[in-house]
Amino acid sequence: AGLQGAMRELNESSFDPVTFVLTGIPGMEESHVWISVPFCLMYLAAVFGNSAVLVAVATERSLHEPVYLFLAMLAASDLLLCTSTVPRMLAVFWFGAREISFDACVAQMFFTHFAFIVESSVLLAMAFDRYVAVCDPLRYAATLTPAVMAKMGAAAVARGFCIMLPPVFLLKRLPFCGRRVLPHSYCEHMGIARLACADIRANVWYGLATALLSSGLDAALIAASYALVLRAVLRLPPAEARLKALSTCGSHLCVILTFYAPAFFSFLTHRFGHHIPGHVHVLLADLYVVLPPVLNPLVYAARTRPVRERVGRLL
Repeated sequence: AGLQGAMRELNESSFDPVTFVLTGIPGMEESHVWISVPFCLMYLAAVFGNSAVLVAVATERSLHEPVYLFLAMLAASDLLLCTSTVPRMLAVFWFGAREISFDACVAQMFFTHFAFIVESSVLLAMAFDRYVAVCDPLRYAATLTPAVMAKMGAAAVARGFCIMLPPVFLLKRLPFCGRRVLPHSYCEHMGIARLACADIRANVWYGLATALLSSGLDAALIAASYALVLRAVLRLPPAEARLKALSTCGSHLCVILTFYAPAFFSFLTHRFGHHIPGHVHVLLADLYVVLPPVLNPLVYAARTRPVRERVGRLL
């Protein structure tokens, strides 16, 4: 019995994965080089655009106001989101570097989801900023003080860390019995969990709960804040005043749509769209880690004159 137990323990430990294998976009391996070109260009544009926004806000004292500081937070989370995923994705596409260690895979999963949650929190804070600016403008400066801004930024980071720490331990506790192929371009929570040879209901329910209570809750609160903003705007007597108030929210609404629309579409199709081909799921997931970081600086540079002018002077 002792010998059998030792052999069983040896067999189980020998199947613990030293590495996983990322497939890239399953079924489209022959097109990886061509697919990599737009992703590489988008990544370079995202790094350049968000870095320019960060430098502009950091070096121009006139931009040290809540709306621009929120923009800097958004740029930082965008940089983390795309940098934690796209370089590894390009390595798979270009060099066939598909193997990734278990610890590196979990680390990538942590930073990807962490950046997504932080960005969602920043977008919620920006919606609160627009609500105060439109609905209670006389108290704007007293409400959004530098101390409040610092607390909001710290809360966004702490929230992302606290939400994403449990999945690390939920994955670490799982046994893996030889299945190593991860049909994705990067590591994400449920993709790793499905390779385990154990009950993963805790991972499934935690993933669903965090999606609903983080990004889902944020989206609902953002919608509620804009409903209040719209109600306040419609009560303004002159048409010009209504247009001016709405224009201050336009760029933020564009950013919200580019962030949440592909993410929720990917989330819903991944869980309920079982008839949708696997390569479509992966392409959507690849896009939502690179598309918002590309578009956000363009939207704000196009609609926010002080940022556009400061970036222009830097260039």
